[in-house]
Amino acid sequence: MERTRQIIFGCIAASLALVPAAIAQTTVRKAPTPADWAALAKLPDFTGVWEVGLGGGGGGRAAAGRAAAPADVAAGGRGDAAAKGGRAGAPAGGGRAGRGGGGPSLTPAYAAKAQARVANLAEDAQAANCLPPGLPAIMNQPYPMEILMTPGKVTIVIEAYTQVRHIYTDGRPLPTDPDPLFYGTSVGHWEDDTLVVETVGLAQVPRGFTFPYSDKMKIVERFRLTGPDSLSIETTAIDPEAFTAPYPMGTRNLARHRTWTIAEYICEENNRNFIDDKGNAGTKLSNPLSSAK
Repeated sequence: MERTRQIIFGCIAASLALVPAAIAQTTVRKAPTPADWAALAKLPDFTGVWEVGLGGGGGGRAAAGRAAAPADVAAGGRGDAAAKGGRAGAPAGGGRAGRGGGGPSLTPAYAAKAQARVANLAEDAQAANCLPPGLPAIMNQPYPMEILMTPGKVTIVIEAYTQVRHIYTDGRPLPTDPDPLFYGTSVGHWEDDTLVVETVGLAQVPRGFTFPYSDKMKIVERFRLTGPDSLSIETTAIDPEAFTAPYPMGTRNLARHRTWTIAEYICEENNRNFIDDKGNAGTKLSNPLSSAK
């Protein structure tokens, strides 16, 4: 009986020891005060609908596997923009490691994994079936995104696949044991006029990176206004287990369209795909609400 009592008390003590750690990763968001709103008003204004530069959302065409060239981008609104074939919105700088197409410098163990993945790339692509591409590729889709700023949080509503990102700027730390998610857990802080966002806990997704990475990977994004209606996002991938050095993924430039609104994108209803008169598949980048019926 005494031995049983000791075991029970030992289990209770072990459980209580875990409580502080759990509390430390839980942040209670308080109602914003007038001072919080006043502080927010002094920050750079990222609010509004943005379009990724060189994407198809402004009237251009995204060629197979690459963003449209500047000459292909038409002036004006979203119009009848369309993307033909390929993987529109692949991660910036996201080459196929192990195939001579760029990508990060991998450790020997992960270089071997990259070679093993080559034969399975086609199978992985077929498994996508309306799944979004994960981070950071979702930020490079040829569709608009809307940024909302509130005290302690930046919310990004992405038209592609109707996805939403939450970036917490309330001072909370990055989680030490994050759940693996398509877009991970993002925590941001301000460095002068730049919003620095760190994201951890990235799941292995079917349409994610074409190179292997570990659960230690971190994505660092630097958001900065470069003009009244222009925004740059510099992205770097860091993985101490899989990469021999941080992997710069380039800078994307976005343009703000103050008269635009986000449209519906319902992948399951196939409301963005079409077949042209030559039998080629494509994607409608125009706002379906303004398209001819």
